[in-house]
Amino acid sequence: MGYVSVTIDITGLPPERIVFDISPLAELGVALHALAEPGHHPGLHGWATATAAGLKPDLADRLHEADFLWTTTFSDALMPFAGIRGGDGRTGATLAEELDLLDRLDEDRFVASALEFTCSTSYGTDCAGTVRADRALELAASRGPRQADFTRRLLADPGGVRAWLRRLFEDCDEAFFADTWRRVQPGLAADARHKTELLRRKGLRETLHAVSAAVTLREEGGATRIEVDKLMSGRTSAMDPAVGAGVSFVPSSFGWPHLMVLHAPGWRPVVHYPVGAPELPGPASVELLQLRMEALAHPLRMRLCRQLARAAYTTGELAETHGITSPEVSRHLAVLKKAQLTTTRRRGRYVLHQLDVAAVARIGGDFLETVLR
Repeated sequence: MGYVSVTIDITGLPPERIVFDISPLAELGVALHALAEPGHHPGLHGWATATAAGLKPDLADRLHEADFLWTTTFSDALMPFAGIRGGDGRTGATLAEELDLLDRLDEDRFVASALEFTCSTSYGTDCAGTVRADRALELAASRGPRQADFTRRLLADPGGVRAWLRRLFEDCDEAFFADTWRRVQPGLAADARHKTELLRRKGLRETLHAVSAAVTLREEGGATRIEVDKLMSGRTSAMDPAVGAGVSFVPSSFGWPHLMVLHAPGWRPVVHYPVGAPELPGPASVELLQLRMEALAHPLRMRLCRQLARAAYTTGELAETHGITSPEVSRHLAVLKKAQLTTTRRRGRYVLHQLDVAAVARIGGDFLETVLR
């Protein structure tokens, strides 16, 4: 696709440092995302409905309190194995082991990863590690009171918030995830073993193609790179000595259509890829299709859709993300709204815009998969 991509430089990386592994904490994060955003996951409606109905009110309230960690962004804290200094980059065998890895993350890395939702405009430039507390609070306020309260708690007591998250994940395990993991773990482990064997027998190029058609190998000018075709740009290296050279591939049963790449500075790169792809609903009516396709023909509106598919944003935030003025953003939003592709709501003095995922789904699976990838 002729847009942008996330690039992982693997020049000089020994083959044994390319690993396929499974991660219960990462899978819990994606499951929580599917629970919070069922419109992103047409094939999981039954699971999401049954699981949500079975949650005790206290657990449901706590999940709502923190859900921006797996909706607005997919926090890197959900893959702590990739951020431990001097670690081996391997995942934990159980959720408890991965929560132990979360406890081992440096405080600055934990805070940075938990604050991704306030600095996602410049993810990949170590923004969360350098963002001012007042700026983080300002950005969180536009997300809503829950996010602002979480940010205040995080900045004041990182250890307390980390312990709170651990208890939340442990309660999720007891409530539903232990049974879910027992069901999906064998298939994920089999996929990781298959990809490992394919890498050994057929090489990296064919293995990447088996991971996803959106993941390719580029070799030119003496450099070797893994490129992931996404509506975003970023680059990282798999040779950072602080976390150990290597790149991890983690399969997900709940992930489709999301193909996620952890490429934060100082973290081991991770490609979190879906296994299986259910069918999307049919397209919209002919009367709406032309209007919607015309609205989406503009490259910037495509990028706005990618951001609005994950969460609601203000005009000012969108302007800052894409480096244009607020009036320009408003004009593009007006086109999308006329095509009935976005919704708006007011929260205090903020007006938030969000993509209507159900409406976009009727355009067809290719577009939806691209903006959610």
